[in-house]
Amino acid sequence: MNFKKIFSPMVWGNLLAMCLFVALVIAAFWYGTMAYTRHGEVIQVPDVTRMHYSDAALMLEQDELIAMVSDSGYNRNLAPGSVLMQQPQAGAEVKAGRKIYLTVNSNSGPTLTIPDIADNCDVYEAEIRLRTIGFKIGPKEYVEGDKDWVLSVKCRGREVRAGDKVPADAPVVLVVGNSLTEDEKWAEESQSDMDAEEVEYEFEPETEW
Repeated sequence: MNFKKIFSPMVWGNLLAMCLFVALVIAAFWYGTMAYTRHGEVIQVPDVTRMHYSDAALMLEQDELIAMVSDSGYNRNLAPGSVLMQQPQAGAEVKAGRKIYLTVNSNSGPTLTIPDIADNCDVYEAEIRLRTIGFKIGPKEYVEGDKDWVLSVKCRGREVRAGDKVPADAPVVLVVGNSLTEDEKWAEESQSDMDAEEVEYEFEPETEW
């Protein structure tokens, strides 16, 4: 065995170069991983509630956070597109690149579907059905028609039909007839005829024989 070749400066130089290369690769991988995961670095989540979504997303992006719309809600006191809630909440400590889930205010509130009650039931049944669904009922409007019969339904001044969607917080108005029903009219006419016959019989002059 030629020990001179084994312990020659060239061999040792190559081994040293290989060791340095491996050490550099390991160091680069380590620091790259640390930089990517930002090990030990935390960011305090800002408060973006009540801000418009676009402004909130920009603020989060500046803090190296990601805005994500997770749900929508409705608050009439806030502008459409405003952030109602956020998760994680303001002040929470997270790593860069964390997704912040936002609940955004929608353009309109929840709606309810008008049931088939116009010209289909009386006012008492209609009110029960509407309240069961969750409607608010405003003062009734009376017009010429069968007594206590629902002739139409209005919401915010316009007539709505079965299947129409209206805001859940808007009261509906039942347009109800205030006249006698056909049966009541018939009974009243019959009673009038009977009364007339009784009066005619009562005052019929006596016949002389």
